[in-house]
Order: sequence, then C-alpha cells, then structure tokens
Amino acid sequence: MKRFLLLVSLALVLVPAAAQKKAKKYSHETVAIPQVERQVISIETQNTSLVLLVHPNGHLETVHYGGKLAQPQQFLQQSVNTEDYNGFRGATYPATGGRYINEPALHVKYADGSHNTELYYTGHQVTKRDGCTTTVIGLKDYVTALEVKLVYDAYAKEDVIVEHTEILNGGKQPVQLLNYASSSLYIDADEYLLTHFYGAWATDMQMESEVLGHDMKVIESRRGTQNTQGNNPSFLLSLDTKEFSETRGEVIAGALAWSGNFRLSFEKDDAHRLNILAGISPHASAYPLKAGATFVTPEMIYTFSADGAGGASRNLHRWARQYSVYGGGEVNPTLLNSWEGAYFTFTTETLLRMMDDAAGMGLEMFVLDDGWFGNNYPRNNDDAGLGDWEVNVSKLPEGIDYLAKHAHDKGLKFGIWIEPEMVNPRSDLAHAHPEWVVQSPGREIYQGRNQWVLDLSNPAVEDFVFGIFDRTMQLAPNIDYIKWDCNRVVQSFGSTYLGTEQDRFYVEYTQGLYNVMRRIREKYPKVIVQCCSSGGGRVDYGALRYCNEVWTSDNTDGLSRVFMQYATTMIYPACIMGSHVSTVPNHQTGNVTPLKFRFDIACAGRLGLELQPKYFSEQDRATVDRCIASYKQYRDLVFTGDLYRLASPFDGSYYGLMYVSPDKKRAVVYTYCIHFEPRTVGGKVFRLQGLDPGLNYKVVEQNVDRSCWWGNGQSFQGDFLMGGGFNPVLYGLYSSAVFVLEAE
Repeated sequence: MKRFLLLVSLALVLVPAAAQKKAKKYSHETVAIPQVERQVISIETQNTSLVLLVHPNGHLETVHYGGKLAQPQQFLQQSVNTEDYNGFRGATYPATGGRYINEPALHVKYADGSHNTELYYTGHQVTKRDGCTTTVIGLKDYVTALEVKLVYDAYAKEDVIVEHTEILNGGKQPVQLLNYASSSLYIDADEYLLTHFYGAWATDMQMESEVLGHDMKVIESRRGTQNTQGNNPSFLLSLDTKEFSETRGEVIAGALAWSGNFRLSFEKDDAHRLNILAGISPHASAYPLKAGATFVTPEMIYTFSADGAGGASRNLHRWARQYSVYGGGEVNPTLLNSWEGAYFTFTTETLLRMMDDAAGMGLEMFVLDDGWFGNNYPRNNDDAGLGDWEVNVSKLPEGIDYLAKHAHDKGLKFGIWIEPEMVNPRSDLAHAHPEWVVQSPGREIYQGRNQWVLDLSNPAVEDFVFGIFDRTMQLAPNIDYIKWDCNRVVQSFGSTYLGTEQDRFYVEYTQGLYNVMRRIREKYPKVIVQCCSSGGGRVDYGALRYCNEVWTSDNTDGLSRVFMQYATTMIYPACIMGSHVSTVPNHQTGNVTPLKFRFDIACAGRLGLELQPKYFSEQDRATVDRCIASYKQYRDLVFTGDLYRLASPFDGSYYGLMYVSPDKKRAVVYTYCIHFEPRTVGGKVFRLQGLDPGLNYKVVEQNVDRSCWWGNGQSFQGDFLMGGGFNPVLYGLYSSAVFVLEAE
C-alpha cells in the first residue's frame, strides 16, 4: 500500500513536468493576425460590379456580383456576423482549415502533415490599361507563410471579369496543392437555374438546365485530352427563376480557359447561398510546390447580364473576339475539306480535281485531311503511320508542294491535317521512342482509335511535337491552314519522364501543349489553326488563345448541327465554328436533308464543304454556287456581329437566330423548321432583336427565286420587325430561309 501511494505521489510530480515538456513542443499559442482597415474593394465594368469586403480581422468576403452599384462603399454600413459553426460565410477564396468546412478553393498539405490554411488580407493594388483594370489582392497564411494573389482583370466595355490565382509557397519546406481553384464566387439568390453542356463523339455540346438544390452539383472532366467532348468547362446561371430565358432576367455566365481536366462545383449551403468553384480538377493531380515556387492557375471568365442568356452570350462573344480568340473577328476563308469526299483513298489527281471544283464554286481554300503521310507504315487507314510525318510517296509522288502550288494557282489557299500528339503502335516513331508514350509501368498501354498518346509532360516530346508542325509548314511555301486533330483520351496515365511525381502529369501535359502552341504562334503568327479533337473535344478558351477556330463536331448532319451550334454559341462566338455542308445520306447519322437546309445551317458559322463535288447534279451545283456567293456578301456579320437567338430548337418546331452589325445598320436572319408542321396561313412570327427601332431596313431573302415572306424586297421600320411583323411561312420539315437586312 505504501509502495502504491509513493508511485501515485511520484506520478503527481512527474505528469505536470511531462505535460510541460509536451506543451513546449506543441504550443497552444497562436500567431497574431494583424488588424487591417475595414474597407470595400469594388471591381467594376461598365454595367457590373464585383464587390469584396475586407473585415478588420483580415477576412475577405464577397458581398455582391451583379448589376453596377453606384455606392458600393455602403456595404461598410452593414453589421453582419459572417461566422458561424460552418465557418466564414462568403469567403472570397476559402481554404481548408480554421472553421471552414465546406468545399474549399484551396487545400494544401504541408510537410509536417498539416492540412490547415487560413488566409488573411494583406493589401491590394489596382492598375489600368486601355479597356481593362487589374486588381491584385494579397492573402496570407501567417503560420505557414503561404501566400495567395487573387488577380482580377475587369474589361469595362465588354462587362467581363477574368480571374486567376497565384499561389506562392513562402515557407521553407515543399507543400502539396490538393485543391487549387482559379476562382471562388459566392452568389445570393432565391433560385438558381444552372444551364450546362455535355456530349460525346458526334453529339458534341448538348445543353440541359436544372434547378440547383442544396448540397453540391459538380461538372468535371478526367479525360486528359478531348476534355470538352464529355462536359464543357462553362455554364449559365439564371438567378431567381426556374425558367431559362434568352431575353429576361439576371444571368451569370462562366467559362474556364483550360484544355485539361477541369472541375466546376456549385454548392448551395444552408443559408441558400451558392458558392461556385472553378479550376483544374484535383483528380490524381496533387501538385508539388517547392519552397519559393509559385503556381499560377488558369483563368476563369465571368460576365453578368440583366438581359437574359442572350445578353450574357453577347458579352462573352465581344470579349472573346477582342481578347481571347486568336485572330478573333477576322474573316476566315470558306473551304473544301477532303475528308468525307476522299477519306484515306486518294491520289494526286483526285485532289487536283477537288481543288478545281472548289475554285469553280467560289470557295477560297482546299484542306488536305488525313492519309497523306507514312511510308514504312503508310497511312491507308487509321491503324498505322501516326508519328511518321513524311509524305507518302506512293500516293503523292509529286509531294505537298505540287498540291499547294496548284491550289495557289487556282486562287485557293492551302491547308493540311496533322495529329501531332498521337502515335500508332505501327509506326517508326513508336519503335524508336517507346518511352515517349503515355504509360504506367508494367501495365497494358491501351489503344484508342488504334493509337497511343505522346507524353507532352516531357520536354523532349514537346520539341518533337513542335517539330511536326514546323516541318509540315516547310512542306510547301505558304501553307495557310493547319487542322490540328486529337482523336483519343488518356487512359492508364503515366510518364516515364516524371518518375515518382506522377501527380504532375495531367497538369503538365496541358502546360506542355500550351508551350508548343506558344512556340508555334511565335514562329507562325499568320497561319490559321483549327482546333479539332474528334470534333468538339477542345472547345475552350484555353485552346482558343492559340487557335482561330474549332471543328464543332465530326457530325456534319444539318439537323444535328442545329442543336450543337445553338449550344456552342451560348458561350463561344460564332466566328470559331467550322460548319460544313456534307452529302446525304449523312455519313454519321444517315439523315437526308435538303441541300439548301444544309447550307442555311452551315452559313451560320464559318462555311465549308465536306464532300466530293464531282457528284453534284447540275441543279445542286447551281444551288451551291449561289449559296456560297451569297454567304460571302454577309459573312462579316457572322464573324463580327452581335448574336440574337430568336427561337430555341429545344422549345418547338422552329429555330431562329440573327447577327446584327455593331452599328445596327445591317443584319442577317436565319429561320428553320426542324419538326413537321402543317401549312399555316399566317406563318411563324419571329420577333427580331437588336435593330434600331427608328431605322428602315430593306429585307431580302437569299438563294431563292420565290420568297417565303410576303414582305421580301420591301423596307420596314426596325420597331415593326421587332414587334411581330416578320412572319415567314416555312412549309414543313427542313424548310429554311435566310434574310439580309440593310438600313436605308
């Protein structure tokens, strides 16, 4: 008993000492956070405001994004408790740590295993240049010395705000970035209607809307390449409504400028506020950040409109043409592409005669598609030759220069197809450099379309891919156009170059692609580049920074293109859409549509043909010549005009849209019947938009001898045309009409 009491006494003496020693190692003392001035940061465009509130404790809160506020400083008068058991509400860039428990914009794992980050405001700077104001806001975690810069570029005239984030590891040990969003945006409304875009091969850019409930909605791609063929990194958010409208209500549109894996999340909390997070997908992408290193996220593009989805679209289109699409607003040439007209089976003579027909129809360019390369492994189908980019001497003994010269002699530009990111197992390249293929050691390298993906996270592969483009441009003087394709996704990912740092692969593949494209643009600033990825697999503002246009879809069926082009133009300007007339029955769908209907659809984008012209009948050839000549007279409106969608193909039997010149003196109107309709006496009323109500416009239908509208060739005041006076009679399925309006 005495022994027991002695042990207890010793314990009472020793435990406090041990506890004291432990407390010294794990101190409960907290780092002092400097108090700051309570202030408002207002990021403004001509018609919108994004307002952030700095609290004295250093918390940064988003309090408004929407219509422009005359006195945003009045938010300083609010007395609101922004913290509860869920953490800090409205955090402008929430991080995992502290009291925040919802989905974070930033999640960092530190060298000691800690996952906690708490960001506090340190200051901000504002700079201005023509048309754009840049606001840079500093945040810091005082325990770890991690710093974050929130960078906002506000484009006044276009009502667009572009945000990206710069994350600096200011500590002495490396860290891992587990989540690293480009932006976080809090919205407060009663209802949220999300419209987003999904699809697959030949059904690119489909559109659906849903009312957001509580918890989280996620739109994500983990494909590695072709990242927009499943989901597009963009959306429209209609506020305080359950119904989508082109012309009414408040709408926020967003688009991420990134061609790799992405993630958009929409989390509605218990206070009914919605947090939108946008950025690179964290899937298998924990990014290592060394001491002193900075990671820069992709840009997230936002706009707000009080004029419905149409207003938001026009904001994005104007901004994109001016600042984002390479060569945006420049008119790209009409063309004939060889693919559906010849596929892999052609000779020099086949191509020369197609060029002759293209020139005779009034087209402006001929593009040689797949099948022109490979000798040891000739490209006679899709199972060989990718990677071996020398001219196939059996098919084309005269070479590419001979073809290009013939095109130029005919007054045509000349373009050619490449797929530089890919390699067939049956190729000299695959045999020479198996280590360049994306692969996981010891596992099967899966094929897609009989091909493998080259590892663009490897600088040696970057050099090779740039060399493909460079050597292709040297095949003939003045190659005018490159069609850059990408026909499969990444599977069983891995890189022999990255070694044990495989988490970097998905991010560095995309950065490697951009490195190549940047070098291309430095050397070849004038060449037109089409971004093709099994059709619309790379329709995003990251790729468009380097590309003039996209191939909207491998599906060239006119009826299918109605829905895809309607959805694409919700976010992206019409000037980027390669839209081709092909033969019937259509090679993808088997659908049979009238030639004029196919032209009237294709003429709403960059017009091209995807067929063998020698099979046209005399009557069809006359229609072709007429439609091409007409398009060339008004196409500047497609490339530079403001788009107004007049009727949705999802809502009924008719589809309509129009483009209006910035000065409102010219317009082109497209109308279609896409479901069976019996004849009606009064016609379909399309309320035109965007015109000057006080101007008189002469209205002329294109490519017909007998118009479907009683007022054809006459002049009408803008308010009459916008007020319901325009009612063409579209007789049944696949009837269509295009009208050009000229102010008098």
